[in-house]
Amino acid sequence: MASKKDYYDLLGVDKKATKDDIKKAFHKLAHKYHPDKSSGDADKFKEVSEAYSILSDDKKRAEYDSYGQNFQGGAGAGGFGGQAGGFDFSQFQDAFQNGFGFDFGDVGDFFGGGGGARRGRDISIDLEVSFKESVFGTKRTVLLAKVGKCDTCHGSGAKPGTDLETCKTCNGAGRVHETTNSIFGQITMQQTCRTCHGQGKIPKEKCATCHGQGVLRKQEEVDIAVPAGIDGGEMIRLTGQGEAVQGGASGDLYVKIHVTPDPRYKKEGSNIISDLSVKLSDALLGADYKVETLDGAEKISIPQGVTHGETLTIKGKGISNNRGKRGDFIVKVKITLPQKLSKTAKNLVEKLKEEGI
Repeated sequence: MASKKDYYDLLGVDKKATKDDIKKAFHKLAHKYHPDKSSGDADKFKEVSEAYSILSDDKKRAEYDSYGQNFQGGAGAGGFGGQAGGFDFSQFQDAFQNGFGFDFGDVGDFFGGGGGARRGRDISIDLEVSFKESVFGTKRTVLLAKVGKCDTCHGSGAKPGTDLETCKTCNGAGRVHETTNSIFGQITMQQTCRTCHGQGKIPKEKCATCHGQGVLRKQEEVDIAVPAGIDGGEMIRLTGQGEAVQGGASGDLYVKIHVTPDPRYKKEGSNIISDLSVKLSDALLGADYKVETLDGAEKISIPQGVTHGETLTIKGKGISNNRGKRGDFIVKVKITLPQKLSKTAKNLVEKLKEEGI
């Protein structure tokens, strides 16, 4: 029966593709369509597997390139004999292991095996800091209820003073071979041993505190260093401060920072902006004012004839940048006008008006 399929098109590769290109293309598509996955497609998986078996074989590929649509797969329907509608998965598995360059057990997650390293769950929390703390940085200690290593056995699961022994389930290998049935026949994969969780050893006597698990839910204090200059919405990642898991690495703790606004200040890059109300007479004649910066009170001179909205700068009283240099404290002048004028004040303003002021 002649093939009506374009194997290159099925794998999404060019006719000049190298064997390595074909391997990579098949790896990606097999991962996508494998029927053991919830989003798998058995028909598509069968097609790309068929394409790979032909194009990965130099002789069959040369014949296919020569005869094209008239190419005979060499084993009946679709080029495969045996079970599962003309597709013998056991033969394909052998070819896959020997010709594709890796063993099924090394890619447990590739076919849903889940044989990767164990890792604890990540945790996310929110932390509120003041505007001043966001500028200068701060340290906080939070109390979290999470799964952590047992303080009695330090995560080993063994009663203190007792030894560990070789796991009888996996004979100390930490991994076991498991065989599952699929529409393509039996698939054998390596899995992390469920008895020792990949450690290869188990306690002779279990820890009484954690019952041999090595981990347990408890309250734990975590120190958080909030860096200077942080903005609201930024995240701090604390590696290994998430939940622990037996036989694996702890997850991470993610801290989302919320900065409490301060009505006196706002950030603008590495500078801090603050408004300063100045009386009309001081704006006209000039005066000295005290400005409350985050470092404390600072004296600033209002120049004679300053205008509304004009800015004055206090150097080095802003926010530290990534080079450790601080920005500036910018004072924006707001000239305040009196709501009511006394008779005397009105007369004085009239004289100013006569002077053209």
